[in-house]
Amino acid sequence: MKKFWIIFFIFIIVLGAILIFALVSSNQKFIAKSYVSEGEISAIIVNVADREVEVSQSADDKIHIDFYESEKEYYNISVSENNELVLSLEQNKSFLDYFGTKPSKTYRKIYLQVPKGILQNIEITTTNERIALNNVSVNGNISLNSNGGNIDFNSLSAGKEVKLSAKNGNINGSIVGKWDDFTISCTVKKGECNLPSYKDGGDKTLTAECNNGNINIEFENIMTS
Repeated sequence: MKKFWIIFFIFIIVLGAILIFALVSSNQKFIAKSYVSEGEISAIIVNVADREVEVSQSADDKIHIDFYESEKEYYNISVSENNELVLSLEQNKSFLDYFGTKPSKTYRKIYLQVPKGILQNIEITTTNERIALNNVSVNGNISLNSNGGNIDFNSLSAGKEVKLSAKNGNINGSIVGKWDDFTISCTVKKGECNLPSYKDGGDKTLTAECNNGNINIEFENIMTS
């Protein structure tokens, strides 16, 4: 019995030392950085985890990205042969790093500015955080996927399709266009929705899926002269 308690206390001491080391090592130094696109970009693909993504309209025809990164958490930004700008989160963490606390919310936010009506597609995927778009317009498709956060948008405009998916979060916002412009498909589990599960007849497509959250989407019938 005495041997058991000796081993037990040694285990507690070792575990405590590991946790203390993890908390100390979690104090990463983050540096503010920015990116400005060069040349023609047809689409944007964002694939990150534990990051809030905020998208707004840029003041020029270029894409602007502002973010923070450290030696252990940084971004890979590249442009494919199809002129798709791809942003992904890269991590260089040890096993002990995962015992520490998350970096400040300030450092876990991506600010993205995109030109209006120039891009074909926007695709954003994140976890445990919110996706927010304000006055964003593309000629093709918009796809937003958040596992563990809300999807909020205002005056969202797509030439072909809007696809929204949230788990453990809500989908709220407004889409430019009339009700009759869209073929609608909505799926909700453990939540409420202000749209029908299905409606056909539109040239555009709106698909919304929500698990453990609510869907509330309005249409903006903006008249142009």
